[in-house]
Amino acid sequence: MSFFKKLRESISQKTETVTQQFRDGLEKTRKGLVGAVTDLVIRRKKIDEEFYEELEEILIGADVGVNTVMELIDELRAEVKKRRIEDAADLQPVLSEKLTELLRGDENPGLNMNPDGITVILFVGVNGVGKTTTIGKMAHRFQQEGKKVMLAAGDTFRAGAIEQLEVWGQRAGVEVIKQQAGSDPAAVMYDAVRAAKQRNVDVLLCDTAGRLQNKTNLMDELNKIFRVIQREIPDAPHEVLMVLDATTGQNALSQAKLFGEKSGVTGLVLTKLDGTAKGGIVVAIRQELNLPVKFVGLGEKIGDLQPFDSEQFVHALFAGLIQEEVEKEEEQA
Repeated sequence: MSFFKKLRESISQKTETVTQQFRDGLEKTRKGLVGAVTDLVIRRKKIDEEFYEELEEILIGADVGVNTVMELIDELRAEVKKRRIEDAADLQPVLSEKLTELLRGDENPGLNMNPDGITVILFVGVNGVGKTTTIGKMAHRFQQEGKKVMLAAGDTFRAGAIEQLEVWGQRAGVEVIKQQAGSDPAAVMYDAVRAAKQRNVDVLLCDTAGRLQNKTNLMDELNKIFRVIQREIPDAPHEVLMVLDATTGQNALSQAKLFGEKSGVTGLVLTKLDGTAKGGIVVAIRQELNLPVKFVGLGEKIGDLQPFDSEQFVHALFAGLIQEEVEKEEEQA
């Protein structure tokens, strides 16, 4: 069975609701990336140096990442020689296939849940990326799964952070453990872990301060939080999720590199993917960081945080082209 047929069959087994969410959430990227490539193929019938240069610009513009783009172009050149492709239109499905391979990587392992007690998930990331919103949406997800959830308001420094988390707690119908603004974040975590034990909570979601990653005191605070949590639950936190804003593109990648090295990040959450035409940042992140993208934000509703699914992502971008290729193969059969 061909690559495109396998992909289509795999997607047909997914729920239509999730497929539609990915399709809607990636509309800007689809128009920006796939639309620009289609336009290039129509304008330039011939594959020459100028064609490759324009293709490079399109891919870099979609934040696929310079290193990844250079490797991709080299692979395309090799395929053109190997398959003796002359018409630019024949290169488009090859590009789709190559991008798909880059995106798929290892399958999303899902969240690491504690089978014997409270699962503690720590959220890190700079201010303004949607960290508190992500925590609220994830609390809602766990609630929908029938789990008892609690939130810890560990970002005690940013004005309004505690109140914002409380609003999300009310929306999701979960308790928020807090102290006054300016309190010691580690003390909040201590209270939260003790309360979670007393109330037989399944999942404790912990917000943390989001000042810039080059502030050494922030890393000291995170280490202190780790120690306090581990004294109460030795194998916690079970996940350290770094929240990144997809609309910031390469800046998000830089944040992940700097923050991830210092704070023991186990996975990434990419927010506001629906608000950018540069969804290629997902490719760059998966290629340049040895960290899985575990969740993506595909809209503003409480249910729009979805587990990252590479096949859904690819299908949302290339659905029309995938269908065309399958139909061509069926005609030739």
